[in-house]
Amino acid sequence: MTITPTLGELSGDYALDTAHTRIGFVARHTIGPKVRGRFEEFEGGGRLDGDDPSKSHLRLTIQAGSIQTGNAKRDDLLRGRFLNLHDHPTITFTSTGARQVGETAFELTGDLTIRGVTKPVTVALEQTGTEHDPRGKVRIRFKGNTVINRADWGVNWTAAAGLVGKKVTLEFDVTAVRRT
Repeated sequence: MTITPTLGELSGDYALDTAHTRIGFVARHTIGPKVRGRFEEFEGGGRLDGDDPSKSHLRLTIQAGSIQTGNAKRDDLLRGRFLNLHDHPTITFTSTGARQVGETAFELTGDLTIRGVTKPVTVALEQTGTEHDPRGKVRIRFKGNTVINRADWGVNWTAAAGLVGKKVTLEFDVTAVRRT
């Protein structure tokens, strides 16, 4: 019989398990299927306060140059003209608030910085699992997303921008390992 730990029992400091985490995006393309992509290099962590989720916090740093869509020409365009990788090599998210909105559902608010522009966003998250591995490590999994207007962060370029919708869904499938 497996006993599911309470949220309070999961409290602690966590680091992202980058091998088991996916940070991706989806944007509508006006003349074809949706454009899907992901970031390959990122790091982050935070604190989960299971007794008072509002005291939880998270930080995430994404290497913008690690963007992958499966199309090298498009990836180069995204790195250069869209993300301006030369001047802005990272994308960051720092939480400013958290609240539990259901048994396993949470809203994480924070500041998202892309191309040097910082705007507030809210990420809807669902706790999808927990496990204790044989070495005693605690892992917790969340899935979530938020929709942003890329133009709010200056992510556009006239010739190609018209072919990709302004709304971009950021997708998170996260596994974190408790450090303490």
